Amino acid sequence: MSTQVNQAVNVRSYRMSNIDMMRGLVILIMASDHVRDYFFINGGGVGLDDPTIDPAFYFIRWISNFCAPVFVLLAGTSVGFMEARRSKNELAKFVFTRGIWLIFIEIFIISTAFTFSPFGDPALNGATLAFMQVIWGLGSSMIVLSGAIYFGPRTCLMIGATILLGNNLLDPILPAGSFFGGGDPLWLTLLRTSSFNFGPFLFVFGYPVIPWTGVILLGYGSSFIFMKEPAKRDALLKKIGISFIAAFFVLRLSGIYGDPMPWQSQELGILPTIFDFFYVLKYPPSLLYVLITLGPMAILCAYADKTQGKIKDTLVMFGRVPFAFYVVHFYLIHILCVFFGMYQGFEASQMMRFFFFLPEGYGTELGGMILAWVLVMLIMYPFCKWVMKIKSTRKDWWLSYL
Repeated sequence: MSTQVNQAVNVRSYRMSNIDMMRGLVILIMASDHVRDYFFINGGGVGLDDPTIDPAFYFIRWISNFCAPVFVLLAGTSVGFMEARRSKNELAKFVFTRGIWLIFIEIFIISTAFTFSPFGDPALNGATLAFMQVIWGLGSSMIVLSGAIYFGPRTCLMIGATILLGNNLLDPILPAGSFFGGGDPLWLTLLRTSSFNFGPFLFVFGYPVIPWTGVILLGYGSSFIFMKEPAKRDALLKKIGISFIAAFFVLRLSGIYGDPMPWQSQELGILPTIFDFFYVLKYPPSLLYVLITLGPMAILCAYADKTQGKIKDTLVMFGRVPFAFYVVHFYLIHILCVFFGMYQGFEASQMMRFFFFLPEGYGTELGGMILAWVLVMLIMYPFCKWVMKIKSTRKDWWLSYL
């Protein structure tokens, strides 16, 4: 009996370390993208649709696509694991209150980190920015999930898949809203990017509720995969990953469905054509975007157990404190941005704003941006290690919200 218990504990730890490793990996990628926002010269560089884009810059920006879908999917998977320890009612209450908490944090804590202007930004006509991005996407989809869990994982899996498969049917009749223009109707936040003014706030919704709810329902409904025996689990993850990637290529090459932005052959050669081929829509997430991000993630997760040593331990450590990392790293990046701007001759007040509105001429090239990212990760490492130690040694109820 003792041996069986130890094996069960080891298996559970192994599964969670696999998932935490994936979270840790996307945390590293995510941080590089946010450093780019605040350090790369002239507002973060050219867009991914620019055929003259530097290949290294394209790669760094493109891999950031993995972050949001992996975070949201694994949040749903983690809720699936909790069913073994909590009743449906307890779980629903926890998921609902965590969703509310995340939305509060997005509006009042993370949005402030973006702007350092909690009482209004002159660049936004004095409005206070509420930038509703991935934490909003997590929070709002968790609120929906708190009710959906009563239908059971399999039903949620089907609902999530249906949402993601059918979302692009709306492309011809429902284009994306404005990012900073304001004036969009409230209901548009359910389906597309949008923005509107409410009191002193300018709400900018980059993560519409329904598509990201599809991702979290997919994660919750597929949590049974991670409860399988490791060899069967990994084999299934590989099949799913290969199927997703194959579906992406079939749909993208045919151009019949799955993304509103068609690709085309570029006059500048094969590399710009490849870049255009893989440039799919994140705001809101298209079917092709979901396929080409979750497909490789599933394959990487299947091989995660084969990674050992310091690299895996570090990734697992970051992956076990994603919320604490997320909140603090924004403040750290923006503070470093202020000092770097002052070093370049700008006033501190010019740096106390959203990265879209940083002064012209500020920033560094790719090499300097990478150095800034390394500095951020070095500073965050001891902080995250300290938070992980607290979470592993204490059982305070509020730690489950971090």
